[in-house]
Amino acid sequence: MNSLVLADILTITFTLFAVIDVIGGLPVIMGLKSKEIEFKPATATLFAGFLMVLFLFVGERLLALMGVDVQSFAVAGSIVIFILGIELVLGINLFKTEKEIGKSGSIVPLGFPLLAGSGTLTTIMSLRSVYTIPNILVGILLNLLFVYVVLRSVDWLEEKIGDAVLAAFKKFFGVILIAIAVKIFVAAVYMFKVPN
Repeated sequence: MNSLVLADILTITFTLFAVIDVIGGLPVIMGLKSKEIEFKPATATLFAGFLMVLFLFVGERLLALMGVDVQSFAVAGSIVIFILGIELVLGINLFKTEKEIGKSGSIVPLGFPLLAGSGTLTTIMSLRSVYTIPNILVGILLNLLFVYVVLRSVDWLEEKIGDAVLAAFKKFFGVILIAIAVKIFVAAVYMFKVPN
């Protein structure tokens, strides 16, 4: 019952890959580095992984303990993602850049909500209702390995991409982030109106 199933692992892995979308988040990550926010790929990856595993096992109970439902959590996360998208499109800085923020830049906003945001965490909770925990854990691990490699390669990728291309890249993915935020927001509001 709890054995690993390749087809399930592939489905879970690609589902999480699409939701995490670390490639689409590259402009945001590069933007964080340009603000001189401390950037530690291992810390960001481990923290995101910790949140994913935590929500796999106790997600709904943890939110309930804090008096927060999944819908409200999704709405809050969508607002943060929306702000990140606005930053990219308009070329403005809304997140704080004080020195003390730099110490936790790998945790917030990189680890959460960019890598392990409300969409990722609610997706993991949804996957648990369909797939076994060992298969989900393998899918999470595979995605974390890819995330770490991408984060480690940010400097190299930034060098290979010209300023003009990067600016266009940021604006394009800013719009994508805004669209994702709106989608999460609408889905959460719909869940409020039509409870299961």
